[in-house]
Amino acid sequence: MLYTNAMNSPEGVSARELKPALPASAYLDSIAFVREQERIFWREWFCVAREAQLPARGDFLQVDVAGESIIVVRAADGLRAFYNVCRHRGSRLTRATALPDSAAANAVNSGRVEGAFVCPYHAWSYTLDGKLRAAPHVRFDADCPKENFSLSSVGCEVWGGFIFVNLARGERPALAPQIETAARRLANYPFADLRRGAQIVYDVRANWKVILENYNECYHCGPVHPELCALVPAFRQHGGAGLDWDDGIPHRAGAWTFSTSGTAPRPPFPGLSEREKTHHKGEVVYPNLLLSVAAEHVAAFLLWPMAPDHTRIACDFLFHSSEVGKPGFDAREVVEFWDRVNREDWAICESVQQGMGSRGYRGGFFAPMEDPSLDIRRYLESRLGDS
Repeated sequence: MLYTNAMNSPEGVSARELKPALPASAYLDSIAFVREQERIFWREWFCVAREAQLPARGDFLQVDVAGESIIVVRAADGLRAFYNVCRHRGSRLTRATALPDSAAANAVNSGRVEGAFVCPYHAWSYTLDGKLRAAPHVRFDADCPKENFSLSSVGCEVWGGFIFVNLARGERPALAPQIETAARRLANYPFADLRRGAQIVYDVRANWKVILENYNECYHCGPVHPELCALVPAFRQHGGAGLDWDDGIPHRAGAWTFSTSGTAPRPPFPGLSEREKTHHKGEVVYPNLLLSVAAEHVAAFLLWPMAPDHTRIACDFLFHSSEVGKPGFDAREVVEFWDRVNREDWAICESVQQGMGSRGYRGGFFAPMEDPSLDIRRYLESRLGDS
């Protein structure tokens, strides 16, 4: 929704247009977080990694999806995902450090197995497609076949090189409706051909919804991001209202990408329109993938809700595969610029989280130029209802 007329007015918008935000309990209460686990993180498709992190058969990732340990593995016929739970007594099959983890930020994969996962407790073993291969000293027969003891599977799909898992019980929803808006608006960008050039993992002491709401509006850009607004002046004009994200946001004269200089030694992605070669786009794939798309790189943010007041964020800097492999590839100008902007965002989000915990907080408001932030309310209401 655009508010160009109101924003061009010297008086700005009327205070009567302010709309109540979510109650503080939605960001602070453990009960609210548990409900989100059950109805959002374990029912929706949740983005966990890039497919390129699992290049070979037997490569696997151990990830934590809002408290559930999941294994994603490359089997002979593609990617599979399972709960990290042995069917015998419930032991963890792998005890690797769950991604994302800052110590393993640049690892290609978190583990590799040769043919089977072997439980460290009683040595039950499972093939890469989740079938029980052997259980020492246990005999199976037609009345009790091994097939009854396969690992508990998890939905696993790929879009644009991003791996999504789905923990829903029973029939799982299709991935397509969840990503259709981003897929349509960003159709020209070669996501499947992108590779990680760098990654930074952040631990932010703020609720995941605070971070999403902050990402969804640019009312804060002028006060919080001076360098970003110098690169993209439209972000501070009219309180960040009237931005045309469908067509993209222009940079300052002479700049065409998100970096310290506003330029890059890499060419724009192949297949972009002339406008996309000079404009910036952004998308949210609820509940946890944020995409900031420039002409020659993508900053992809994966949000990992850890607790009501703790979100781990893995920021992947993705470049075309033909560029990452070149001698002398250097992403520092992009990474340093984004790291500065990110830390400004995380600091203000932590300030919001702290303030909402105060006795003096009586509920917040959204101004009209923050209307995209209201998307999180609409998203939540459709999934949580009144409970």
